[in-house]
Amino acid sequence: MSDSVRVRFAPSPTGPLHIGGVRTALYNYLFARKMGGKFLLRIEDTDQARFVPGAENYILESLAWLGISPDEGVGIGGPHEPYRQSERKDLYKAYADQLLADGKAYYAFDTSEELDAMRTSFESQGSAFQYNSLTRVKLKNSIALAPAEVDQLIASGTPYVIRLKVPAKGEVRFQDSIRDWVHVHTSSIDDKVLMKSDGMPTYHLANVVDDHIMEITHVIRGEEWLPSAPLHILLYQAFGWKAPQFAHLPLLLKPEGNGKLSKRDADLGGFPVFPMEWTDPATGAVSKGFKQEGYLKEATLNFLAFLGWNPGTEQEMFSLTELAEAFSLERINKAGAKFDVKKAQWFNEQYMKQQDTAALAANYLPNLPADQGVAFVQLFLDRITFPQELAVKVTEFQVRPAIYDEAVLASKWNADALSGLQLIAQALPTVESWEPEGIKHAIHEVLEANGIKMGKVMQILRVALSGNGAGPDLMISMQLWGKAEVIERLATALAKFPAL
Repeated sequence: MSDSVRVRFAPSPTGPLHIGGVRTALYNYLFARKMGGKFLLRIEDTDQARFVPGAENYILESLAWLGISPDEGVGIGGPHEPYRQSERKDLYKAYADQLLADGKAYYAFDTSEELDAMRTSFESQGSAFQYNSLTRVKLKNSIALAPAEVDQLIASGTPYVIRLKVPAKGEVRFQDSIRDWVHVHTSSIDDKVLMKSDGMPTYHLANVVDDHIMEITHVIRGEEWLPSAPLHILLYQAFGWKAPQFAHLPLLLKPEGNGKLSKRDADLGGFPVFPMEWTDPATGAVSKGFKQEGYLKEATLNFLAFLGWNPGTEQEMFSLTELAEAFSLERINKAGAKFDVKKAQWFNEQYMKQQDTAALAANYLPNLPADQGVAFVQLFLDRITFPQELAVKVTEFQVRPAIYDEAVLASKWNADALSGLQLIAQALPTVESWEPEGIKHAIHEVLEANGIKMGKVMQILRVALSGNGAGPDLMISMQLWGKAEVIERLATALAKFPAL
């Protein structure tokens, strides 16, 4: 095996890539970059019954959007092609045959009906059936049957699977980078199927064989695979291979922290759990995606990186390169990570402020003149979470107020405020340079000349023009409304405000 670090992300094309899978891909990518190694993308499609059209392309597009770029794999190529397991079928059969020849695996001819009957029998006695060293000697397999009978069954085309012969007595021990030492007695591990009756390998065999052939040094995957790790260790031992270093990532939990995050949680909470929008080819149902919901890739990457990992510093915003430099398996938590969508939104707000205003204006306010669009972006950039909110903000901004903030009127509307608005109404038509500084100077000058402090008037002026007691920079807002519109809005408000 190579001395250099080699990791892989190996999703199954059974539907849209869950955001937890994206985090797994990200951590593998970051570890490879940190260690100067290679990051592989392998598609594990041995379960043809669950294959979903379009899912593989969806995986590739999602990783490409986020900049999680494999060095080898599907869509890229490399020295271990093909990287799609369905195209490696013959290879797995040879390795299964090797285990059979070495007495580490055996043929099993039991039908599903026979196994169901066995399970029912065990359940009636208050126990769970397990195909293992105790039960295999009583079942229909090449351990219990005479060699001639086995040969006859195979020759006659009787369907069979190939099972791993798990040692009756023993202990599997391995050190996980996140969970430290794991100890499992072999009596709790059943004789898993390695090759199915259709000739396709199971996940367990294909996964181990491919990781060995592709020289994978570290297997970084979700906690849900931890129960399979002892079986995989046994397979490595059966082949006489060195096992990779395992690291099992913490679960992504519901926002409340009670249980694993699901699509249903996302639907109820109104947030995405997929990187990109997904249309179910069978039903046409559309699931939300981070990208289409307006999350920037930088925000998505930082949000995911912090779901179970921390850099040990106060820094919260990283480029992908900086994340790789800071990343380590040792700083991944064992405990599950709450999927706090508010934190995702916070990241998006921070990265929105760093976006090019001209590009945002061109993409999201295409119907406005370029300079006006940029001005609107600058006005609202601190007040939006997602870029598509810009168009909504502009539409709302351009609608004249129908109602006025009653709380502000109740506390601020007085004789000084009335006099101040009347003086401003008189001064505004004379403003020649209709830009923020010119407008502000004219307002300040007329109020000061009449002994009225700006603080007594400005919030009431905002309510008069926008209807709201708070909002973006008022002088820039007045510039964007335009001189005639501001004068008209102020006159309308003075006519509608309560009599003193």
